[in-house]
Amino acid sequence: MFQHITPTLIIDGTLYVLLIFSIITWTLVIFKSWQFWQNSALNQRFNTIFWNTASLAGTQALPENTFAGPQARIAKQGLAWLTESRKSVGKVLKFQGKTDELLEQHLLVQMQTEARQMESGLTILASISSTAPFVGLFGTVLGIMHAMHQITASGSTSLDVVAGPIGDALIATAVGIAVAVPAVLAYNFFLRRVKLHRVGLENFVVSFMHAALSSDNQAKV
Repeated sequence: MFQHITPTLIIDGTLYVLLIFSIITWTLVIFKSWQFWQNSALNQRFNTIFWNTASLAGTQALPENTFAGPQARIAKQGLAWLTESRKSVGKVLKFQGKTDELLEQHLLVQMQTEARQMESGLTILASISSTAPFVGLFGTVLGIMHAMHQITASGSTSLDVVAGPIGDALIATAVGIAVAVPAVLAYNFFLRRVKLHRVGLENFVVSFMHAALSSDNQAKV
């Protein structure tokens, strides 16, 4: 079945697939590293400005560029909801119920949106880390099968005849493992960062609710 397939075609085809996997992996590593760094810097900057403001009413007067970053977008959504709810209370169905529960639900929806953005790309890393070794093994198996046909056709089992084709076929497995290792490490690292990021967002939601539902701030917003 495989006697008309050259070893070069098999190995090169496998290596091209693994090269694409590697490019995707390192592209995601660079992008996610930049994304986490930027969000951390924006969150730190926003927290400094937001929590040093006298009241929630005062935060609404902050420049628009202040509300950049995951926590800032959660706060912006919360402030918009509070303003709208006080204008539409008793008039719109979505504002009927306990203020704290409704506000928490609104904030959690935005928090989940931010968390999903941080999780984007991790599934691809997980898929590459699990499939790359098998792609390399597939190339190796086909390469060895073709090498066996060549050895049978030549009628010689000398080391010179056997070692070359089999050694070439094993390259695919080695490259597959080399591609999978960075993907695994990157996935585990970013998964840990996502968990820490989510904890930070959850803490911010709790703090925002305390500030928003305090009697003084409710009167000022």
